[in-house]
Amino acid sequence: MTIQTTNKPLRQAAIYTVVVAASVALTLASLRAFPQLLTPALVPEKNNPNNPVEVAPAQTPALPTNQSPNFVAAAVKRVGDAVVRIDTERTVAVRNENPFFDDPFFRDFFGRDAFPQMPREYRQQGQGSGFIVDSQGIILTNAHVVKVADKVTVKLRDGRTFQGEVKGVDEPSDLAVVKIKGKNLPVATLGDSSQIQVGEWAIAVGNPLGLDNTVTLGIISTLNRSSAQVGIPDMRLDFIQTDTAINPGNSGGPLLNDRGEVIGINTAIRANAEGIGFAIPIDKAKAIKDRLARGEDIPHPYIGVQMLTLTPEVAQQYNSDPNSLMLVPEIQGVLVVQVMPDSPAAEGGLRRGDVIKSVAGKEIQTAEQLQQAVEKSQIDKSLSITVQRGEQTKELTVRPQELQKGR
Repeated sequence: MTIQTTNKPLRQAAIYTVVVAASVALTLASLRAFPQLLTPALVPEKNNPNNPVEVAPAQTPALPTNQSPNFVAAAVKRVGDAVVRIDTERTVAVRNENPFFDDPFFRDFFGRDAFPQMPREYRQQGQGSGFIVDSQGIILTNAHVVKVADKVTVKLRDGRTFQGEVKGVDEPSDLAVVKIKGKNLPVATLGDSSQIQVGEWAIAVGNPLGLDNTVTLGIISTLNRSSAQVGIPDMRLDFIQTDTAINPGNSGGPLLNDRGEVIGINTAIRANAEGIGFAIPIDKAKAIKDRLARGEDIPHPYIGVQMLTLTPEVAQQYNSDPNSLMLVPEIQGVLVVQVMPDSPAAEGGLRRGDVIKSVAGKEIQTAEQLQQAVEKSQIDKSLSITVQRGEQTKELTVRPQELQKGR
């Protein structure tokens, strides 16, 4: 009997060994190329509270540390109750349009009923904003809101209404203080306008066009905008410029920073432009509000000249005009365009065409610098002024007087 032996099982084992070795080699190569495959997936077991799912938080842009996601609402909430509406009334006298109406001859000739008497006065109403700065009822607003008012009515956000008393008005700074008598009055927090920067948030609160409790948002556009540049040369201010919407009725209302602190008092807009408004820096108001509340006058020195900033280029252009009334030095300084009669400047010897070069020993290059130097001077105290008159340099002495009395 013959027994045959087969090699088939041996061949199959060899094949399996080769396949397993190749699989292991491929797996190791893959793990070296992609090590993240070693990280186990976090898959919780069903109904097992001991295996919570770890979820990475969503990445959102971070806000500045001093702002909440709704910082405008938070700022307005902080000061909103202290913002008030101010309604004013005054009596305006009206003259007859035709002088013949009062002539006895024409009345007798045509009859007394032929020319009915026109009303000689009427009640004019106005409206603005303000904000309470003291629990005793002291309110800051604009001078132009209340300066000629016979009656002032103050309405709070909570509906309470008070009769207001104008305690003090300072027209050169357009600031005024109104007093009301009330209890549990909300008070606005005053900030520091010297710390604000261009580009920061600006929030206006007030009652524009009679629409109470209106809030608008913008930014600080620029700082130290002179009143001459704004188009109000009679004022003694450097304004905050903002693109925050400021409309008639906003005058006297607060301009806030992103923390709800008052940094300015809304006062003016450019009628021929959009997105350009101006506010009085709150530091200016803080410096005089207590004196206004006591009914004191705020002194503002003046010398009585009309002026413009002179540069060599402006002087050359002026001198090349055949209709020019005089030749001016082609230098940097402040050109005296006109000297007011009986003014301190006239008494001190200033003349039209003089170029002011320095005041009290300090160089002057712009009209704004000259106005600031005069504002810082003392009333009825000698102020030295250096001018160039033609080819000569002259030293003059002027005694500034009080602006309100000098007008």
